Amino acid sequence: MEIFDRFQLLRSQTLPDLVEEEVLRMIKSGELAAGSRLNELELSERLKVSRSIVREAMRSLEQAHLVRQEKNRGMFVREVLPKEAEELYQLRAGLDEMAGRLLAPHITAAELDELESFIRRLEGANGIDETFPLNIAFHDRLVEMTGNTTLLGFYRQIINRMHLLRRRSFSAGGSASHAEHRAILAALRTGDPIASGEAMRAHVDHGFERMRQSRAEIETMPQPTRKTRGRG
Repeated sequence: MEIFDRFQLLRSQTLPDLVEEEVLRMIKSGELAAGSRLNELELSERLKVSRSIVREAMRSLEQAHLVRQEKNRGMFVREVLPKEAEELYQLRAGLDEMAGRLLAPHITAAELDELESFIRRLEGANGIDETFPLNIAFHDRLVEMTGNTTLLGFYRQIINRMHLLRRRSFSAGGSASHAEHRAILAALRTGDPIASGEAMRAHVDHGFERMRQSRAEIETMPQPTRKTRGRG
């Protein structure tokens, strides 16, 4: 059944779609950091597709604001500047609040148990490589549970752009983030749409503050000095 499902998935996607997914996976995993150059030939050889397919995928990724073209230099993973980061978090906060309000009145016991399982796995995870994808899946599932496919589509577009900045500062969350996840679940258990929406918005707002603090700490760190070769 699993092989059949994978085959059906492949049939439903074009080759450029698969290249896009691979580049996005590399960004999520940290394999491609913001500012990294995307080598068209290397991607073509790695993924066993033509360079024209890679170029088509790059155009789509550029339209999604995930990569940028530099004249005579090539394609690069975009770097998110502070103003854009703030705007992305504002949009994300609004979408999460809406998701909480939509989900709370009809969430089922089975869905609550599923979210509880997610949180336990997050609390027991070791290191960012394990925690980061689990956190993405947890929040994606929350929005998916609303049943609003349009909301989910917009949410995923925003999240994909936030991958360009979130992994670098994600580790700053720690136990505070776990407590906020618990607060979201507790609010959903009450069935109160307002409390659930507020809990989800608060988590995003706190995440933004953690990101800002992490960036400030990085900017104040001493930069390595270049050694110069002495004469004689």
